[in-house]
Formats: sequence, structure tokens, C-alpha cells
Amino acid sequence: MERGNMKKRLLPLLTALVLLAGLLMSCAPKPQYKKYRGEFMDTFDTNVIVMAYASSQTEFDALFDIVHDGFVRMHRLFDIYHSYSGINNIKTINDNAGIQPVKVDADIIELIELSKEWNKKTGGVVNIALGSVLSIWHEYRDAGISDPASAQLPPMADLKAASAHTDIDKVIVDKAASTVYLADPDMSLDVGAVAKGYATEAVARLLMEKGYSSVLISAGGNIRAIGAPLDGVRKKWGVGIKDPNSPLAGSTDESNLLDVAFVTDMSVVSSGVYERFYTVDGQQYHHLIDPDTLMPSTHYKAVTVITQDSGIADLLSTALFLMPLDKAQPFAESLDGVEALWILPDDTVVTTGRMKSMLRDMGGATAQ
Repeated sequence: MERGNMKKRLLPLLTALVLLAGLLMSCAPKPQYKKYRGEFMDTFDTNVIVMAYASSQTEFDALFDIVHDGFVRMHRLFDIYHSYSGINNIKTINDNAGIQPVKVDADIIELIELSKEWNKKTGGVVNIALGSVLSIWHEYRDAGISDPASAQLPPMADLKAASAHTDIDKVIVDKAASTVYLADPDMSLDVGAVAKGYATEAVARLLMEKGYSSVLISAGGNIRAIGAPLDGVRKKWGVGIKDPNSPLAGSTDESNLLDVAFVTDMSVVSSGVYERFYTVDGQQYHHLIDPDTLMPSTHYKAVTVITQDSGIADLLSTALFLMPLDKAQPFAESLDGVEALWILPDDTVVTTGRMKSMLRDMGGATAQ
């Protein structure tokens, strides 16, 4: 056979083989994603749950380690009770009040700057400089939980004396030097209104930078959704909103939910009377303290905020809980990309304009 004829016959055969290979590749099954779940309880006094769709256990384990390591780091930075070797944290700042500026990590600078910004926006309702007041409540609450029969309220005289040392303008931040200084020696910071949300958002952004696209992080009342579930069915995550009247309001079991919000790339953060409370003479006293009355706020049973940034959602859930409805609702409505829900003491539910469209029971929303 002549070499030229052989080439002519081989070319169609090779072309057919290439086409067949391409067809087989196009028919090959796409990578399958499975739902994985993990949790840890060693940060922020909170059970953190991580759910994600991943191609393997190995991939999920790597993702989970990123989340855990990130939360551990943030917990140590924002801790007001404990010191850690080689770390200047919020406790370090408090210990040096009236003494000297403290050089700190950029995340502490950013968290304090964010908190000061929203202190102004909310008219002082959210104040991380309220530490001297909150520490008194913390002491009495812990004592009341440990020994309910002896539970007492803090003396108002003590609370008022402490409130004289809560001026947030005396929290001096030097961004260039990366230092924080408390100009009042009797003041202290308490970042509980923002720390978990900030940490959740920081970890979520790190995951997205690394290419993870289907994750749900639940840190107590702070929930952050990344992308959508990769189950081939749903386009949105379903996030439960707790019913404050449920005897198990801290549970996300379906029977303990007021409703379900469907979201993608958003944060759902709730604050309520069911969190961190103790009982005195038959009445419950929760941890959300009104800076004007110095007592737990009584405007609502619970507030839920939906917006993208979990740190801002955390701050807002506290702010909107502490404001009366005639101020809280218009304030929330004025913010772009923010929706909110309030549960009043008589169980009336009030929402911002688009909130119900995100809810399953109240608005007929679905995961599609």
C-alpha cells in the first residue's frame, strides 16, 4: 500500500477517535457534591456549626479547619476575660486604660472603627464602651444563674456610677500606629454586640477568597450563607428564625421556629430575650442593656436582621432591639440592603418592606 493512501485512511479514523473521546468526556458524570457538617464549642461561648457541600470529606475537612482556626484567632483577639501569650487583645486594652496606648492587630482596629461608626449612626444605642456597666450585669447574672435562690439585680447607684465612664469618644484609635488607648482609666470595652458577627464575616470572606462556594456558618444567633446549596434542587439556604415563646427557643428544631428565611450570600442575625438571662423574683432579665435606662430593654421579645455583612447585621440586631419601634422601623427602612423583623411583647410581628418576601410562612417564599 502506498504511504499516501495509508495517511488518507488513517485521518478519518483518528478524527473519529478524537470525536468519540470528546463525546465520552462530555457524557462523564459531573463531580458530585455531598453535604457535610461539623461543629465546635471552644470559641465565643457558642456552638459554631459549619455546613457545606464539598466533593469529598478531605475537602470539607480543609474548609472546616479554616473556619475553626479563624474563629479561634478572633476569639483570642476579642476576649475581654483572658490573656494569651504573644497577643494584645481587648483585655490588654482594658488593662491599660488611662495608662498607655496598646499596639493591636488590624482586626481589632477595624472592629473598633466599625463599632464607632455605627455608634454614631444609631445615635449611641450600640456602644462598645459600655463595658463598665455590662461587667456589673455580667457579675450579677452569673451569680444568679449559679445560685437562683439568691439572685439579685445590680444596685442602680452602681450602674449609674459606672455609666459615667462610657464615653466612646475616649476610645482613641491611631490607625497609623495601629494602637488603641482608653483615655478614661475607669472605662472598659465590651465588644459582645459585634465580635461574633465580625468573626463570622471575616471567616466567610476568607472561604470565598479560597474558592469555597456553598457554605453555611451558624455561630449562635449569627448565620452567614455563602452561595447556594449544591444539591441540584435548591437555589437558596433555609435559615430558621427562632420563636422566642418556645420552651426550647435556643433550638433550631422546626417546632421551635417562628418562620424560615430563604437567602443566598446573606447574613441572618437574631437577638432575643431567650439569650443569656437570669431570673429575679419570677422575672427574667436578659443581657441586652439599654444605655439610657441601664436595664434590659423591654421593647421586644426578639429582633432578626437580614443583610450581607454579618458584622453589621450583629450590630444592627442589637441596635434595633434597643430602639423603640417608632425609631427602629424607619431607621431600618432607611438602610440599603437591610431587612428586619421585630416580635413585640404581645407577639405582634412587624417587618420592613421586603422582609416577608424572604419568609416561607409569612410570605410564601421558597428555596427556588
